[in-house]
Amino acid sequence: MNSGVLLVTGASTGIGRETALLAAARGFTVFAGVRRAVDGESLEAAAGEGDVRSIILDVTSPDLVSAAAARVAELGRGLDGLVNNAGIASAAPLEFVPIEEFRRQMEVNLVGQLAVTQAMIPLLRENAGRIINVTSIGGLIASQMMGPYNASKFALEAVTHVLRQELAPWGIRAIAIEPGQIATPIWHTASSNSQRLLSDMPPQVTELYGARIEDAQKLARHAAKNGLPPAEVAKVILKALTAKRPRTRYTVGTDARLGSALIARLPDRVRDRLLSGRTNPAAQRSEHSS
Repeated sequence: MNSGVLLVTGASTGIGRETALLAAARGFTVFAGVRRAVDGESLEAAAGEGDVRSIILDVTSPDLVSAAAARVAELGRGLDGLVNNAGIASAAPLEFVPIEEFRRQMEVNLVGQLAVTQAMIPLLRENAGRIINVTSIGGLIASQMMGPYNASKFALEAVTHVLRQELAPWGIRAIAIEPGQIATPIWHTASSNSQRLLSDMPPQVTELYGARIEDAQKLARHAAKNGLPPAEVAKVILKALTAKRPRTRYTVGTDARLGSALIARLPDRVRDRLLSGRTNPAAQRSEHSS
């Protein structure tokens, strides 16, 4: 597949935006899902002569998902690729994370992805198209304070495997893209979400988990500053879309490759010790009381 029709969700910034621009430059007609009209206008302008057509798309809105499917169908060419990229990150200890926040994480990162996929499968079936699910190394390795995000990405990995099996009779391939630390706005948003959640939680959260929350926030800041450029992920997504025999999964970044090849395969308790910077709550309480 050297060109065709593509839908990319979460195309306002980061990986989605770079994927839309690169695909358009390679000759795809790209329907780009954005949350705000201004983001769509910016994306279309950046595409220059590339064929990018923005769509207002919130993956948690059934009406907007249906409207997006209708918009793609109007072109009359089916769909060659769907890139499920929209996602958010929430960081907080599972003991205290509000259940409504946990549900929101799952709605955006998992349920919304499946809703878009269901709406697009008839169009993909026309062209034996490909489904690209942007999961994460966080869908293979779970880390403390990132429980809601990890849960959604582990589940999206499972959905990808099942779609690959169920849709194979029609030549539809489902492929997982598993980035490591990528310098995208999701980390800034995650930090803001974390601060918002913590401000509404009881004081004992800081007493019990304060040091580990700070460790997680430091990692987020490091990823935002030092992660791979999102354009590197876009290149891998285009490879998955156009390769004659694509792999079932692609990890992106040295950290992701090491994580999937080594850390994810460690015995559970060994991996827990490796990933836990602060493991003694009693020591944390002593530290905060001194």
